[in-house]
Amino acid sequence: MAAQPDQLDSSFNDLDYLSGFGNSLESEAIAGALPRGQNSPLLCPYGLYAEQISGTSFTAPRKLNHRSWMYRIKPSVTHEPFAPRSPSHGKLVSEFNDSNSVTTPTQLRWRPVDIPDGPTPTDFVDGLFTVCGAGSSFLRHGYAIHMYTANKSMENCALCNADGDFLIVPQKGRLWITTECGKLHVSPGEIAVLPQGFRFSVEMPDGPSRGYVAEIFGTHFQLPDLGPIGANGLAASRDFLVPKAWFEDGMRPGYTIVQKYGGELFTAKQDFSPFNVVAWHGNYAPYKYDLSKFCPYNTVLVDHSDPSINTVLTAPTDKPGVALLDFVIFPPRWLVAEHTFRPPYYHRNCMSEFMGLIHGGYEAKADGFLPGGASLHSCMTPHGPDTKTYEATIALGDEAKPHKINNTMAFMFESCLMPRICLWALNSPFRDHDYYQCWIGLKSHFKLEDAAVQNAQI
Repeated sequence: MAAQPDQLDSSFNDLDYLSGFGNSLESEAIAGALPRGQNSPLLCPYGLYAEQISGTSFTAPRKLNHRSWMYRIKPSVTHEPFAPRSPSHGKLVSEFNDSNSVTTPTQLRWRPVDIPDGPTPTDFVDGLFTVCGAGSSFLRHGYAIHMYTANKSMENCALCNADGDFLIVPQKGRLWITTECGKLHVSPGEIAVLPQGFRFSVEMPDGPSRGYVAEIFGTHFQLPDLGPIGANGLAASRDFLVPKAWFEDGMRPGYTIVQKYGGELFTAKQDFSPFNVVAWHGNYAPYKYDLSKFCPYNTVLVDHSDPSINTVLTAPTDKPGVALLDFVIFPPRWLVAEHTFRPPYYHRNCMSEFMGLIHGGYEAKADGFLPGGASLHSCMTPHGPDTKTYEATIALGDEAKPHKINNTMAFMFESCLMPRICLWALNSPFRDHDYYQCWIGLKSHFKLEDAAVQNAQI
């Protein structure tokens, strides 16, 4: 339904959504606003403008083609020329090289970043900063991992990311996100995906907010193949929710479009809201997902499953089974394996792993990994349970009973590309320089006499 600017807050109450991942959907805020029988008639219903947004090239195979048609009060082209945003942001990166980032194989961990308060109001755009990444938005291949801390809503402006898709993981504070397709109410424990090119605005109804953002260049997220699991399990298509059409009408003098392009911000003025889409149809749209609906699978006899079994969304590469970026979660679940070290095993991985914690604790780290914090274990850098977790686990021996992990939600962004770390993240006062200490206490449990006995038995 239509609303005026001063009614924005109430418009987030009791939102209804469309359902389904990657479906071709349609929605109209006024009955009859969608043209029938064609996409671009000479005259659209109600005098609306037809405008297509394409998330893939026109000639992409049909099963991979992303596009939607919008029917709007004014077309999005109606704005003044873009100019570099002043003051510049300074902490966004979309092309990673030795001029803006560094490499290190050292295990890295950060404590939760403070949320600005007091006399420094910060919205989602100004509170967004890049931690690490690889590749280039210009070359349409790569990713960036950001975090945000904010305490105020975006006012009379919208952000458009021309570089790639945003996957937003709120950790503290709800997000009210207005998009050209409609509205999303996203709470901690949910995620939102805002595809490349969509204009959106973020309100902070709870004030201080913090979270994580993964950005992918040149591709889009999809559901992982289930292989021998079969037809069901993990994230179900129907649990992904897409906004219904909602629009604003009327003049909005001085409205600002902030365009993220090549990691830099540009602004253009217009006199109307970009959220003037009365109807739309297609398969390219923002969406959200409640992580509590994930159906986890796990070992039921011996050994610890690879973390890939917990993949919610994946952005594949051309190489089968290799992801540009996987979004993996570690939700509440039962651990029942017998004669097994149940926490994640020690390993070195050709993929690089960035982890965050939404709430609770993480089973492999007894101390130091806090909600709102993060860790990075890059390609072939060893990592695994800390000393306290290892000792507590083996002390139980085979007497360990089935155990349910409760009140937790950790996640991982995993990529085949080796990340470069931004200097402000590497030098951050929130970096835990003692992270390596969590493994220093690991001691040898090797017993030569036990080895001799086993060899004699063989």
